[in-house]
Amino acid sequence: MERVDYERIVIQDLLNLNKSGELNLNPWYQRRSVWTQPQKAYLINTLFEQKPVPTCYIRHYLDVDKEKSIKEVVDGQQRIRAILEYEKGEFAARHPDHENRVKISDLTASQKAKFKMTAISVGYLINADDTDVIEIFGRLNSVAKTLNGQEKRNAQFSGEFKQFCLGQAAQRVTIWRDLGVFTANDIARMNEVQFTSELVMNLIDGLSDYSSKKVDDYYQQYDEDFQKAQKISQRMEKVFSLIAKLAPAAIKDTIFSRSPLFFSLFVILDSIQTKISPSALEEGLFAIDKTYNSDVPIAGRTKTEADFYFACTASTQRIKSRQIRDAYIRKALKLK
Repeated sequence: MERVDYERIVIQDLLNLNKSGELNLNPWYQRRSVWTQPQKAYLINTLFEQKPVPTCYIRHYLDVDKEKSIKEVVDGQQRIRAILEYEKGEFAARHPDHENRVKISDLTASQKAKFKMTAISVGYLINADDTDVIEIFGRLNSVAKTLNGQEKRNAQFSGEFKQFCLGQAAQRVTIWRDLGVFTANDIARMNEVQFTSELVMNLIDGLSDYSSKKVDDYYQQYDEDFQKAQKISQRMEKVFSLIAKLAPAAIKDTIFSRSPLFFSLFVILDSIQTKISPSALEEGLFAIDKTYNSDVPIAGRTKTEADFYFACTASTQRIKSRQIRDAYIRKALKLK
């Protein structure tokens, strides 16, 4: 192989290559089309949002018999197929200017033009033989690190629930970091996305036990459609707006910067029927933190305070610990 030439190609040129028969999506070493419709729709949404997608790799060679330049897709077949199928009107995707998912026929002329002029990155493998291609194909499709549960979930699902939780978590990056709830490394490993997923589940179902399988089931159940998105988004925004009005120290410098405690606080603030002022909430959070960090030995504290302490330090994701924290915080903040 001589080299790899990296270029940008707009979607319309990709469509033209396919129509002219110059694009080979079925080389012998490629797997069949395996993407689900939500995965395809997620890619199109990513393009609509002008967000980056991985580089596609194409072997560029001359078919001497046909006297035609051929572009053989080495890596990126699923992405390119999704683009071609969307252009044919085979499925709908979310567009930032439309409330519901739309097919290409639902787009305005300017929206269609913007989509078709969106550029993607392509690495052209110049004069690569089969040995070169197979080695490159293997390298591109290998995974070096062990994925955690949420990273696996993110790779497996691309639908409505995944997009909702990812978007909600991304909107709050400043809150996660400024209040010390998640570190930069936590965010890099998508811990805040799993946390947001669990928050959403508990807002819908009520306080419940943590289960990795239950989170997976939610991603699968709402992969095609998540009709509760707008209502849950409004509820979350209401709570985050209240938290944003607090002095940062009320969270950052207290036990509520720990994700299990922040989780409990959030669920409580979502459920309360009476309003609480930011100043009263701050005062209550500092008081709870002071009691928790008291110099009084655990053995010398009341049973309620001792139970709360242990519910904050052990089995924090279990329903029993969540119930104990919920009851204690509500009573301390005088919330119903």
